[in-house]
Amino acid sequence: MGHHTEVITSVGIDIGTTTTQLVISRLTMANRAAATAVPRIEIVAKEVLYKSRIYFTPLLDHQHIDAEAIARIVAGEYQAAGLTMGDIDTGAVIITGETAKKENARAIVEALADLAGDFVVATAGPNLESILAGKGSGAAAFSQAQHRVTANIDIGGGTSNFAVFKDGRAIDTACLNIGGRLVELERHGDRITYISEPGRVVLRECGLTLGVGDRISLPQLKLLAQAMARCVLEAVTTRNLSNLARELLMTPPLRLDYPIQTVMVSGGVADHIYSSEQPVALSGISTFGDMGPALGWAIRDTFRAAGVELTMPRETIRATVIGAGTQSVNVSGSTIYLRDHTLPVRNCMVITPFPDGLPDNPGDIADVVQQAVFRATSGNIDQPIALALDGPRTPSFADIEHLATGLAAGLAGYLREGKPLVIVVAQDCAKVLGQCLETRLARAELICIDQIRVDEGDYIDIGKPLMGGRVVPVVVKTLVFPGPS
Repeated sequence: MGHHTEVITSVGIDIGTTTTQLVISRLTMANRAAATAVPRIEIVAKEVLYKSRIYFTPLLDHQHIDAEAIARIVAGEYQAAGLTMGDIDTGAVIITGETAKKENARAIVEALADLAGDFVVATAGPNLESILAGKGSGAAAFSQAQHRVTANIDIGGGTSNFAVFKDGRAIDTACLNIGGRLVELERHGDRITYISEPGRVVLRECGLTLGVGDRISLPQLKLLAQAMARCVLEAVTTRNLSNLARELLMTPPLRLDYPIQTVMVSGGVADHIYSSEQPVALSGISTFGDMGPALGWAIRDTFRAAGVELTMPRETIRATVIGAGTQSVNVSGSTIYLRDHTLPVRNCMVITPFPDGLPDNPGDIADVVQQAVFRATSGNIDQPIALALDGPRTPSFADIEHLATGLAAGLAGYLREGKPLVIVVAQDCAKVLGQCLETRLARAELICIDQIRVDEGDYIDIGKPLMGGRVVPVVVKTLVFPGPS
């Protein structure tokens, strides 16, 4: 008798600095466990059913997104795909790049949450956006298949997001305020219509005193693009960054304590990087009202001159989010630690601070956890998190106590009364770890679970205990990307 399967429909909506798009997928879930074992439900097949056209993100002005226009886009694409809201089971709405900084980004999240139903809805910080783009471009899978440390650079309208993957897992991220719409131009013209604050920084560094309404020449635009391209190159090749690159960093720089063996570029600017076109006239460059083509060409030439080969990814402009899926796992109550009144908890973002294993002492554990939490939440402590780790080197009580001491110190700035802490441990030691943490974090709401697989950038929900408290349902909301076409 075959495994029981269930098919669900998933939608992903990406609202970026320049473009907005939607993808609908069909996901098949099946119970992979033996008949007598605890159910283990996984996504066993995924198929992209529908890709929307790519829209320019509708803005009322440079500080406000047009919420009504976004809603019309989504509703229209549902109709074009032959679906209603009732046909959609799950999905993700992600607001990225400069768009996440807009004054009414929160209103967009709320409006789309109503339209999209029971979704993961997040304004992606630089860390999450970098990882999503690297998964969507194919860089994460490439690093696993080829066993090469692979850097993905996703360059959109407002930001360049860097994610480094080793054997399929993210080991480092960074973000630069560099993109194709830092300076906007009249379509098919040479007059400047908008300059963002990072754009002003680059203009000043180039010695250009141009303002809105001024005309920019082709040599001036190339100078601007080259300065930006050098910053992108520096970010993946040296810790000795120029003053300009440091000023444009939105995050700490990449650690670069590892060899980068492959570099890929995704995002809207990437299509110009991998083309053989050359800038001829400004009217051709400003077709879409920005400097994206010039930036792409400058990056291509700058990396080539530095001897850094760029490998074309599987996806470019659609890399960041093209779908969202769910994966549910029931966890045995014999290995969980929780208080019933804490549950349910929803949309906890998974972070994996120890991809290469736990440090030896509690102080180092605390430092790594503190940095990982800050990167993932971008300083926003209202974002609930789930900390995923393999567990102590041995399941001895002494090692579990060492781990608990480090975790408690590293999470002190994140925790507050009434705010749940979710820890997902690969080893079967969740109950003991939870008990050790409770003695160190008396006021924290603790949930320790194990026996499930989660990755950086996933979101998890944990429901009310079932079967007399022996089992809790855990839903892992994994962003789903397409396979090769």
